[in-house]
Amino acid sequence: MNIQIFGTHKCAETRKAQRFFKERGVRFQFVDLTEKSLSKGELRSVAARVPLEQLLDRSSPRFITKGLTHAWLDAGKIETLLLEDPLLLRTPVVRNGKEATVGHCPDIWKIWQ
Repeated sequence: MNIQIFGTHKCAETRKAQRFFKERGVRFQFVDLTEKSLSKGELRSVAARVPLEQLLDRSSPRFITKGLTHAWLDAGKIETLLLEDPLLLRTPVVRNGKEATVGHCPDIWKIWQ
């Protein structure tokens, strides 16, 4: 198992994901989105499993502050936004090889073990 967790230290859902894997003795790599973004290839790999629309955190203060609440966003615009500003991602993004989830998904993570 090759687990990567993308999120921020302040995100409660990200901390729940980290705790889930720690409690099961599963090693993971944590990527802090305040320091490093997903590459274009990583984002596309995740988007192959989770629609881009679900990756965008429309309820985040950052999304609202940027004035995007009424913007029409197609897949190309969403991808560009997420690459330019990874803090618009809904977190945590958890990857296991080619598999991926967004948000707190312990039922799916259990299947990965």
